[in-house]
Amino acid sequence: MTKPIYLDYHSTTPVDPRVLDTMLPYFTERFGNPASRQHAYGWAAQEAVETARSQVAALIGATAGEIVFTSGASESNNLAIKGGTCALRAKGDHIVTVATEHKSILDCFKRLQPEGWHVTFLPVDRDGVISLDELRAAITDRTVMVSAMAANNEIGTIQPLAAIGAIASERGVLFHTDAAQAVGKIPLDVKAMNVDLLSLTAHKFYGPKGAGALFIRRRKPRIELACQIDGGGHENGFRSGTLNVPGIVGLGAAAEICRTNMDSEQARLGSLRDRLLDLLRHDLDGIHVNGPTGERRLPHNLHASFAGVEGERLLMALGDLAVSTGSACSSGSQAASHVLEAIGAAAIPGASIRFGLGRMTTEQEIEIAAARVIKVVRSLRGDPVSA
Repeated sequence: MTKPIYLDYHSTTPVDPRVLDTMLPYFTERFGNPASRQHAYGWAAQEAVETARSQVAALIGATAGEIVFTSGASESNNLAIKGGTCALRAKGDHIVTVATEHKSILDCFKRLQPEGWHVTFLPVDRDGVISLDELRAAITDRTVMVSAMAANNEIGTIQPLAAIGAIASERGVLFHTDAAQAVGKIPLDVKAMNVDLLSLTAHKFYGPKGAGALFIRRRKPRIELACQIDGGGHENGFRSGTLNVPGIVGLGAAAEICRTNMDSEQARLGSLRDRLLDLLRHDLDGIHVNGPTGERRLPHNLHASFAGVEGERLLMALGDLAVSTGSACSSGSQAASHVLEAIGAAAIPGASIRFGLGRMTTEQEIEIAAARVIKVVRSLRGDPVSA
């Protein structure tokens, strides 16, 4: 192999060649600004944007008018949470979220706390799933929003969105979900799940970086948000700024491909993921899988701890595999992952690795990756390594 095998699809994905082909004309001959309503260049750009809006909406069971384009999931999360709480401040000062959320969610709430907002961080069980009874108990007459991610970016846990949405709807509070890891990977239906706000980003499902969207429900109820980026009133006043037309076109194309191929991709990636785990367990002991099994886990996710191995040493030795570890958070920090801490896995001795499989992953790559991990783990443990 001339380059590392890529098994970090939770971090980002390559742009699908079909998506790139769709995008390319909008960098050159179709370069118009969709806000230019006086000539054909602007009309063509606006038409492309609206096509993409419909494609994204179709992927999550929304209508085109409920899709607002952003720069990605982090911006969408900030708009949903800060915009939603600002608009609802007169109704309450309490928010409910989950301890295992992405940093772009947790940091939003940390920013709001000094401003007088009270935040309840729900614990999770050993699989990373919240208790619905604890959610019900956490909601008070001062609660304005529940935010729970659709699927966890580390251990692949899929939360019971429909049940959460039903509880939020019954109690009259907004339900926001960060669905960056779930969109395009598993079926989502915002109406059936009573989702009011949903964040997504293209680069997690084979689209370009820098293009994302926020679903904002328009009916039953109509959601009002306070704009966080002023200037021009773009995107129905929710998000000002010249639209990233090539990125939006790519987002739409990626959404359409996922919508038509989701079932087959789920089955293939789930099979490859299970094959990887079987190979590892066949030749290694001391493996602990973090997170749930079966349908409660993303089909392309495997997060495992290897006893008797230190995390940074393992990653350095696996230089020919592009994977990430759950034993460090970010920026070289040696602190345990907040997700592993929340499920009680941080105390498990050994290194943790997140394997993220994707559209371009082959069976041969899985075989090579498993053999490489087995060899390195045995070496680091001081075990005999077969030739």
